Amino acid sequence: MIPLFDRAGRRRRWPLMTLLLVAANVAVFAYEVSLPTQALTCLIHDYGAIPHYLALHVGQPSDPACPEYATPEPFVLTLISSMFIHAGWLHIAGNMLFLLIFGDNVEDRLGHLGFLLFYLLCGLAAMLAQTLADPTSTLPVIGASGAIAGVLGAYLVLFPLAKVRTLLLVFLIDLPAWLMIGVWILLQALSGLAVFGAADDTTGGVAYFAHLGGFALGLVIALLYRLFAPAPPESKKPSSG
Repeated sequence: MIPLFDRAGRRRRWPLMTLLLVAANVAVFAYEVSLPTQALTCLIHDYGAIPHYLALHVGQPSDPACPEYATPEPFVLTLISSMFIHAGWLHIAGNMLFLLIFGDNVEDRLGHLGFLLFYLLCGLAAMLAQTLADPTSTLPVIGASGAIAGVLGAYLVLFPLAKVRTLLLVFLIDLPAWLMIGVWILLQALSGLAVFGAADDTTGGVAYFAHLGGFALGLVIALLYRLFAPAPPESKKPSSG
């Protein structure tokens, strides 16, 4: 189930921060692919967020094979740096596709700086949720998925009836956002429950609880926004997001 574009109404703002976030992620990934294998492994280890060390409140030891890299100081900065590192072409392509489709409309509501703060907070919540769920894991958690899950949570609240053109197997269909995002988060929850208590360094690298944590905070922030922020002006003409 791959979203292609949405119809959430005409935007009032150009999605500056969404595009800058995409550009930052792509730039970091371009640097990653330029590295030899050992250097890339060290980069992921030192700048990814490792639940075991976060739970112990210490920075992970650097790999002596790559002295040019070291865990950021203070070590909690890995909570931020990990959001901009991706494991491969499919990983970054999927994340950036979701960010481009759903991020612009959420940014339109929250404003540029508000959206950036929201995005980073959701990413932090995602990593903290993954650490609480699996505090003994020494696998680096990387990628923008947790922050983008927060964007999906906000989109679900702010644009529940917006149509999302979706590629489902070989069919193109328009799904309401509540259904498309609802199915996605249900799959994350079921997958997370399936590995809960069994996740270790051999069970795979998808941080389902990071997705759930980011999504939950995005949902809560958007609900508060709807309660206390003034209603936006109605838009009559649709636009792709």
